[in-house]
Amino acid sequence: MADYIIAIDQGTTSSRAIIFDRKGSIIATGQKEHEQILPKAGWVEHDAAEIWANVQEVIGLALTRAHLTRHDIAAVGITNQRETAVVWDKTTGKPVYNAIVWQDTRTQEIVDRLAADGGVDRFKPIVGLPLATYFSGTKIAWILENVDGAREKAEAGDLLFGTTDSWVLWNLTGGVNGGVHATDVTNASRTLFMDLETLEWRDDILEAFGVPRSMMPEIRSSSEVYGAAESSSLLRETPIAGILGDQQAATFGQAAFNKGESKNTYGTGCFLIFNTGEEIVHSKNGLLTTVGYKLGDAPTHYALEGSIAVTGSLIQWLRDQLGIIDSAPQVEELADKVEDNGGVYIVPAFSGLFAPYWRPDARGAIVGLTRFANKNHIARAALEAVAFQTRDVLDAVNADAGVDLTELKVDGGMVANDALMQFQADVLGVPVVRPVVAETTALGAAYAAGLAVGFWSGLDDLSANWQEDKRWEPSMDEGERDRQLRLWRKAVTKSMDWVDDDVK
Repeated sequence: MADYIIAIDQGTTSSRAIIFDRKGSIIATGQKEHEQILPKAGWVEHDAAEIWANVQEVIGLALTRAHLTRHDIAAVGITNQRETAVVWDKTTGKPVYNAIVWQDTRTQEIVDRLAADGGVDRFKPIVGLPLATYFSGTKIAWILENVDGAREKAEAGDLLFGTTDSWVLWNLTGGVNGGVHATDVTNASRTLFMDLETLEWRDDILEAFGVPRSMMPEIRSSSEVYGAAESSSLLRETPIAGILGDQQAATFGQAAFNKGESKNTYGTGCFLIFNTGEEIVHSKNGLLTTVGYKLGDAPTHYALEGSIAVTGSLIQWLRDQLGIIDSAPQVEELADKVEDNGGVYIVPAFSGLFAPYWRPDARGAIVGLTRFANKNHIARAALEAVAFQTRDVLDAVNADAGVDLTELKVDGGMVANDALMQFQADVLGVPVVRPVVAETTALGAAYAAGLAVGFWSGLDDLSANWQEDKRWEPSMDEGERDRQLRLWRKAVTKSMDWVDDDVK
């Protein structure tokens, strides 16, 4: 009997395969990082072929470490970095260009061109998103406009587009030999092309971007059997039965299934999702309207999302670009050596500012520097920047929802950092709660796949699996919180209006 589900978590910095049991506990993990390709300022790319090779390797690692075979696996779930765009030749299986990552800002000219007729909210009433470099639609347009021969191949019907879930699914189910070209509603809702009400591609928007419909994957629910792993795979004949974009997957893994429930994931970026149930809520405060999940033929659940571009990647920047730390955990050690930030604030607008500001003209800033400041203060300011950005987003969620959140469920790699979580509770003024299984992104994909094949009987089973691990209560004086927020918001204004025509 197959007693396990395997989730493939294709993330921004690595690909992982995690095996879960019926209680949602982790049995084994395989993980491998891929190269971050940075050709120019503002450009971020991945090698999609490297990603696929790594996915195959981590599946083998997880199975080996668990001493399991395909016969022990009931289904495969996929979760992924959502807006990263891959365009490949369906006859050769090879990408025509590197994957353009969600953080990439090269498409600002395309955004400006499209916004000239109707502004950045031109398509927002239909797709829930403003025109921004963040989403995959402008990335496809850039590839078609700038890669030799791509436009001609696309018009001939030879090119396929997908976010990395589609890329993994297509390859896992056979690639050039009958691979399934599909995505789920959560990933489709991040392209700028999907109508939130009909859950279908909009031909008029595709035409405005110059993207042939033949490139687009079929839109399916988040929990159904899309196909089976092909014969050469270690998982051959195992059904692939769940797909959720990473942030929706984390929400699902947190068992935030109902209207009014939310979570915040601390990864490369930071993403707060608030479940609005079956209602499409259009934000008036800089949030995105997106699909939360859709289980088979059941009604679609929608969500509001606050997307922050740079959180965990700020710590990577301290390590890789500045050399202040040798490993990510050291940032907490440095931060603990000082009582406060010494007046230093970091606004990590490396890709402009995302929610709730949406300012592509912003760039990173470190303000409040004096001779007193040292690397410990900078480390502390980096951690605090994560919490301050989350506070900005939570304020927007509270304003749109009309009901204040009373606690915040958290997950992702950075929730292991006690100093950050305590400061997060302090700056929010509400408790912060971490679950026992912090790998909720992979868990959510596993849940979606397991529901589709009857491994779990329903959402009640999944809710019963959720357990609290640790809770941080706010302890900061309200006057001090207000002072810190005032200085943070002053710092944010200093990062704006930086990009002129001759500054990229």
